[in-house]
Amino acid sequence: MSNTELIKSRREALNKRYKELVEQAYNLRQTDFALSDFSEFKAIELLDEINRLNYLSRDIIQPVS
Repeated sequence: MSNTELIKSRREALNKRYKELVEQAYNLRQTDFALSDFSEFKAIELLDEINRLNYLSRDIIQPVS
């Protein structure tokens, strides 16, 4: 498996988990503020990692001149 494929599969897995955490944070907002905030914090951390992978994949895909 090439680096590009590894980055893409990791990014897809992180996106799925990110969406789950955002939905969980939304659903918990009315019942448990602390757990909602924690889920949102974890989602933000995942988003940061997703953005880093997007940056890496951009560098791999574009040809170097």
